[in-house]
Amino acid sequence: MPSSASVSARMARQARRDTDPELALRRALHRRGLRYLVDAPLPSIPRRRADVLLPRARVAVFVDGCFWHACPLHATQPASNSEWWRAKLERNVARDRDTDARLGAAGWLVLRFWEHDDMTAAADVVMEAWRTRR
Repeated sequence: MPSSASVSARMARQARRDTDPELALRRALHRRGLRYLVDAPLPSIPRRRADVLLPRARVAVFVDGCFWHACPLHATQPASNSEWWRAKLERNVARDRDTDARLGAAGWLVLRFWEHDDMTAAADVVMEAWRTRR
């Protein structure tokens, strides 16, 4: 549980979708003529969603935030309530790996990008995957 009501309120205000990196990726894909589903539920995985989903090509795209998904370059560990945060972030990463494995087993290609990645380059990767899998 977060250490205070103010921390809890701040967490609740965090955007779950339509973050700046997600919007940049989606704009880059749209400029290339690609159409996709946004914040789409994952097939046969309840309560999990992809940032961008290409169902016909079976490609699921995620733009992971450095804090929430423990980026190896930019991850930070809060000093307050550190044990709770450590466990929370570890669960997030474990859920990501489980999602990757379950989608992979079902024949989907999972593409993950960090929020700090160049979204134009990420769009190139997504487009190439779409071309080869459609």
